[in-house]
Amino acid sequence: MKSKQIKLKYLIMGVAMAAFFLTGIGSVWSGYRMNVASIKENTLETNRVYAQKLATTASSYLEESFQILGYSASTIKTKMHDNNALIQETERLKNQNNMFNSVLITNAQGLVLSISPPSVEVQGEVLTSVGAKEALSKREPLVSKPYKGMTGRLLIFISYPIFSETNEYLGMVAGTIYLKERNVFNDLLGEHYYHDGSYVYVVDSDGRVIYHQDPSRVNDIAIDNKVVQAVVSGKNGAQQVLNTRGVEMLAGYSNVPLTGWGVVAQRPLNVALAPSFDRVQYVAIKSIPLMLISIFIVLWMAARIANPLQQLATLTEESMESKNVEGLKSVRSWYFEAHYLKSALIRSLTFLQGQVSYFKDQSTTDPLTGVTNRRTMDAMLAEWLENDLPHALILLDLDHFKSVNDTYGHAVGDKVLQFLAKNMKAVARKGDVCCRYGGEEFVMLLPTTTAEEAAQVAEQLRDILTHTISPCGRPVTLSAGVAVYPQMADTTEKLIEAADGALYLAKQAGRNRVIVAEQEKIKK
Repeated sequence: MKSKQIKLKYLIMGVAMAAFFLTGIGSVWSGYRMNVASIKENTLETNRVYAQKLATTASSYLEESFQILGYSASTIKTKMHDNNALIQETERLKNQNNMFNSVLITNAQGLVLSISPPSVEVQGEVLTSVGAKEALSKREPLVSKPYKGMTGRLLIFISYPIFSETNEYLGMVAGTIYLKERNVFNDLLGEHYYHDGSYVYVVDSDGRVIYHQDPSRVNDIAIDNKVVQAVVSGKNGAQQVLNTRGVEMLAGYSNVPLTGWGVVAQRPLNVALAPSFDRVQYVAIKSIPLMLISIFIVLWMAARIANPLQQLATLTEESMESKNVEGLKSVRSWYFEAHYLKSALIRSLTFLQGQVSYFKDQSTTDPLTGVTNRRTMDAMLAEWLENDLPHALILLDLDHFKSVNDTYGHAVGDKVLQFLAKNMKAVARKGDVCCRYGGEEFVMLLPTTTAEEAAQVAEQLRDILTHTISPCGRPVTLSAGVAVYPQMADTTEKLIEAADGALYLAKQAGRNRVIVAEQEKIKK
């Protein structure tokens, strides 16, 4: 009889311990998986937005190149026999914004009439390169595919035809970009804001790399990469991909319609998920003391009383599945030991469920600044739109933030972003929501707020930053665009577009100011 009691005791102890550990591990694991999914989604969205922004920058550069070359073509068409005028024009184009590595002017047969810098020794030569022949043949504005020029450099040839007043083809004015040397892409795309294996690259319409932070990768064929296949086919988006070197990447990509180029920004998967591992470790360490205490209590109670313990073990498993501890509370604990164990299990399960809530909370906030992330912002705007709730949106951007990273380093840049988020929270009113939109762009959502009231909030934030020393040792400034629903837009997309347009005007007007969409007055 005694032997039977001992076996039953250990059996009940085993059941109780199994239930405790399984429910605890299940709760932490489910929270971890949720956090991993959220981090992947946020990273993919961040890289997509960043790639789209860089693609827009590249497109603007190409359009500006054609405008500059077109203007030059219109001014020199009557001076094609004036060598001094041609030399002055190529020098002017070469030194204007350093857009090209070299600039040249040819006649209709491809004879180089003038070139800058003069060190490119093709003056007086007839161009026979692939890009030059294509430009002379098509006689239209053209961006060539990468090729090796007469000097042996790998380059891209951007040309614009010169026609006389009688529409006679006189030649062309062209600029070159040396792909394996310091070029305009380095200035346009800059250094990616991570130092953990993340990088940006650009491919042409054939999947050939034309820009990479590692110059040795330039001219590589990457068409086997699924992201490259998508972006050269004209698609924009983000996805997890195995790169050409066998590394799992979270990549965002965007197409440049003018040339068919594609911009890709990607971050290693293991780096993106590192914060999630850290959080699990933190929760595990914090949980150990309480878990040890709870285990001791469970063992002691199991050795003393069998039946109530069996009930508690069974109800513990059910409570974890239903996320409801009311079942445990219903156990009749008419003696001290059962009551104490029941209380300990309720506290333990409540704690573990709190950790799940913690992971869920982490999935709604930006890990760097602590404000609401982009995914949650989109969901909130969708809900407001569905409920037809009037609201204002402030889209703000730190002025010259790239110079902060370049001058003081990205660690200081991160502190500046945290400094901005802290001041956003300080000026936010009850009910206002501060969000990180992407990079150095942030959004404030203000329910039931007029354009004037929203502009006052933005102006207050701008004034604080202007007169406060930031973590980089000097004040930083911001530009902001304000739009309100439904007066200025009837959809969330149009509302953000309106605010973005106002932000663009603020940047164009000299930065460090707030502009309300469809409002001409600029608030300084």
